[in-house]
Amino acid sequence: MVLTPSLFTDLYGAFPVVIIANGDFPISEPAQTLLRHAKVIVCCDGAYNSFLQHAVETQADIVVTGDGDSISSSLLEKNSTTFISDKSVEYNDLQKALKYCQKNSYKRVILMGCEGKREDHFIANLSIMATYSKSMDLAMLTAHGLFHVIKKTSTLPSFPGQQVSVFSKDNHLPLSFDGLKYPVQERCFQHLWEGSLNEAIGEQFTIVLHGEGYVIVYQTLS
Repeated sequence: MVLTPSLFTDLYGAFPVVIIANGDFPISEPAQTLLRHAKVIVCCDGAYNSFLQHAVETQADIVVTGDGDSISSSLLEKNSTTFISDKSVEYNDLQKALKYCQKNSYKRVILMGCEGKREDHFIANLSIMATYSKSMDLAMLTAHGLFHVIKKTSTLPSFPGQQVSVFSKDNHLPLSFDGLKYPVQERCFQHLWEGSLNEAIGEQFTIVLHGEGYVIVYQTLS
């Protein structure tokens, strides 16, 4: 796996808080490095078992959130792990973890373990990330790439040939792309797929938002 240092190494200091959801456990090199560098790791309760099984080496403070239906109290006590109980049925475990981060004023958070097992959960998790990005800086690392939300014109590091997709749900927000194989000039996307399957041609590209709103950008790891 070939990684561009400016794109992924910079994440290690930029996102000191990691949330691990109960999808496929993150085992990629970037994910493991992020976990080693994290200051706080918040596990959705079902993900805590996988976290222990993978024996992640980290000095981070570990917190488990959720309704507690997927983890034993004896396991928490054995490892002296803080458990924040939230039995609300209005929110899923990822939202409960994000609410914990909001309560503790954690502003920059990266999400992992959000994909795998069930595709409907993954789609919901992307939507949750977009919703909570209104008050936080969020990114989502998957096995193959990085999703993040941009709320203003942004220039992003990349590498030639990197696959890039831009998703906009607002068909009244004009967008422009510069530095991608298929450029766009002040175009309002009418369908979610229209900004997908593009490609970086250099070491950076720019997404211009001609108005207020947000888009989700996806970049492959290699």
